[in-house]
Amino acid sequence: MPELLTVTDLRVTLNTARGQADALRGVSFSMARGDTLGLIGESGCGKSITALALMGLLPEGAKVSGSIVFDGQPMTTLPEAQLCRLRGNRIGMIFQEPMTALNPLHTVGRQIGESLRLHKGLSGAAARAEALRLLERVRLPQAAQRLDAHPHQLSGGQRQRVVIAIALACGPDLLVADEPTTALDVTIQREVLDLIAELVREDGMGLLLISHDLGVMADTVQRMLVMYGGTVVESGPTAAIFARLAHPYSRGLFAARPRLGLARGTRLATIPGRVPELIDLPPGCPFADRCQLVIDECRRAPPPPQIVSAGHEVRCIRWDQA
Repeated sequence: MPELLTVTDLRVTLNTARGQADALRGVSFSMARGDTLGLIGESGCGKSITALALMGLLPEGAKVSGSIVFDGQPMTTLPEAQLCRLRGNRIGMIFQEPMTALNPLHTVGRQIGESLRLHKGLSGAAARAEALRLLERVRLPQAAQRLDAHPHQLSGGQRQRVVIAIALACGPDLLVADEPTTALDVTIQREVLDLIAELVREDGMGLLLISHDLGVMADTVQRMLVMYGGTVVESGPTAAIFARLAHPYSRGLFAARPRLGLARGTRLATIPGRVPELIDLPPGCPFADRCQLVIDECRRAPPPPQIVSAGHEVRCIRWDQA
């Protein structure tokens, strides 16, 4: 099957108050139509920057190298006008905070209909009818009455369903979901994730899901990329990664997850230290300062990829030591 999206050696440099910082350092992956791929890691690891790079929405002054090819079309060199024809049309995005993604001055129906009018040329009446169908499809209660509601009149879960409806409006080939359950309670999180998975299956879209939750990845995506310090430290089929957590960072994330049945007062495992600032990344393995397996060689140069099993790679020279 031909690739829908191919990212090769993607590097992004951002301007900060302390100078230029490498936000992404050689990220590569590919997706075919219908693939589901997850990006996981702590805040500051490069997940959202990857999504913004795909959408052409990086901050002003960002420098990009490497390549992003969407359905045979290079994205990094596209003029803004052509990017606008792809965004919201063939590539949809679910942003992590619907209250800031939605315009507080416009009704829900108008915001869903906007992309339909721009990309599909629908009239106002036709766009409104399609917006209602989309709200019903994402199971928004009392959809007809909600068309004329403003975002502040909806709950968090309802707003997230509206954001999903906007992302799906034009029938995209690729759906990018950037932590789509942030700030939702656990029950609503599950409903939203199940809804996204169902819609992806029905429409045959590719799904790029960004999360910091290993449980979400296990249930939702076929393949995973574990990110740290702006690079991919482990990648492969989701089942293979969970069967053999090869990178010390992946093991730390897994050990730190909450689990049912723990005795009251039991402290969760933690990863010592914190994610370094982008401008302070070390020359070697980005995880070296927090790793219990670190040796001097880890600090000298970025580790090359090591094969764990078919399709499963890790960037750690000591992955088999624990």
